[in-house]
Amino acid sequence: MSMKWIEVIMPQLAESLVSATIAKWLKKPGDRVEQYEPICEVITDKVNAEIPSTVDGIMGDLLVEEGTTIAVGEAICRMQVAASDEEAAEQVTSIAQQQSNAQHSETYTPAGAASTTGHDPNQPMRNRYSPAVQSLAAEHGLNLQTIQGTGAGGRITRKDVLAVIAQGGNAGAVAVQSPAAAGQHASSGVPSGSPFSGLNRGNADLSASAGETVPAADAGVPVRHSGIHLTESPKIPQIEVEGGGQGRSEYFIDVTPVRNAIARNMRQSVSEIPHAWTMIEVDVTNLVMLRNKLKDEFKRKEGINLTYLSFMMKGVVNAIKDYPIMNSVWAVDKIIVKRDINLSMAVGTEDSVLTPVIKHADQRNIAGLAREVDELARKTREGTLKLDHMQGGTFTVNNTGSFGSILSQPIINYPQAAILTFESIVKKPVVINDMIAVRSMANLCLSLDHRILDGVISGRFLQRVKENLEGYTMDTKVY
Repeated sequence: MSMKWIEVIMPQLAESLVSATIAKWLKKPGDRVEQYEPICEVITDKVNAEIPSTVDGIMGDLLVEEGTTIAVGEAICRMQVAASDEEAAEQVTSIAQQQSNAQHSETYTPAGAASTTGHDPNQPMRNRYSPAVQSLAAEHGLNLQTIQGTGAGGRITRKDVLAVIAQGGNAGAVAVQSPAAAGQHASSGVPSGSPFSGLNRGNADLSASAGETVPAADAGVPVRHSGIHLTESPKIPQIEVEGGGQGRSEYFIDVTPVRNAIARNMRQSVSEIPHAWTMIEVDVTNLVMLRNKLKDEFKRKEGINLTYLSFMMKGVVNAIKDYPIMNSVWAVDKIIVKRDINLSMAVGTEDSVLTPVIKHADQRNIAGLAREVDELARKTREGTLKLDHMQGGTFTVNNTGSFGSILSQPIINYPQAAILTFESIVKKPVVINDMIAVRSMANLCLSLDHRILDGVISGRFLQRVKENLEGYTMDTKVY
């Protein structure tokens, strides 16, 4: 069989991604490469990822050295493939060059995959697969050509593959619903209440009993552990000492892609969003006792720690249900209120802060939230987060109390409307019925977008969170 050379280009792993850095080549010139097999590891401004091969072939020249940043669409290496595979790869390259005009229906979109079927003008995205789709299909031995896509342009999404897997791998048994029908179905089940509906609730129940509690981060948990999803430790940023050995006290550190992304996003948030800030103090004495009662049994049963953060998230989610305007985005001439409550959770490592997302947090109980918190925090510190974990957040919570903070003024996770921090739990003397008692107290700090939110709605939202957190009792169930 005749062999031909093709160029492998840097795929667009996310809609906003314009470049990535080659961290490590996993294949060397002359190595045999199978379809879907990772050929290199890259570092982006969101997460680290592996680039899979779209065809079977033999690795040729590596056009980009490790540590080099390259733009999306540029060639990173050459591969020797069979003529039939080469023709499919040419189609993939052509599709990748049109990505600027393509409508993205998945969290990220690489170059695509080889096709054995003809091109359907009604489904221009039919043969374009994301790495998540490719790896999932390879793991379960599925042929992507037999799966019907529900994404834009007939594209196969991860949900399509999971649906086939749920049907036992029989692609023909999976009923496909059109995007239009799906939209009608979604809209039919959504209540038509105003996003400001929480304002109609009476104020008589705003004063919670002083004996109730609030969630906070467990100060006993180790602060931060770093980790990047690479097969070896990442290179230390290059440091250049100013003036050599002549006694100068300053030096330079290279800015990593992740640090550059943090700088850009924080600047955008502060420049575009008029921040306002407010705080409320919460009595979490009952919560502390409840957690102490449940944590050992929960650890034995689930194998993870029951932290205060899961209780706090449950309180926040229930408050957002009462005040859905908190779950919104500014869109110049309108305010978009999100129906799904997807909580972004700020997780810090030694060199960055990432915000993985708990999808549909309103559909989870406290135990479910605890499992999600543990899994996402672990993946963040191990560096194994995927792009899907980072997208879709509608409201952010930050457990600043885990490292001893008692007061903070967070920057909003653009383009969301607000961010809430839970500070350290501190025992304080508190006046209750003209008597002094020692109570476990914690501060909740809220930064808000003043284009969307005002003091009244924000204050009542915080009061509702306070009520929910102080409403925990020794009989509260986590399941």
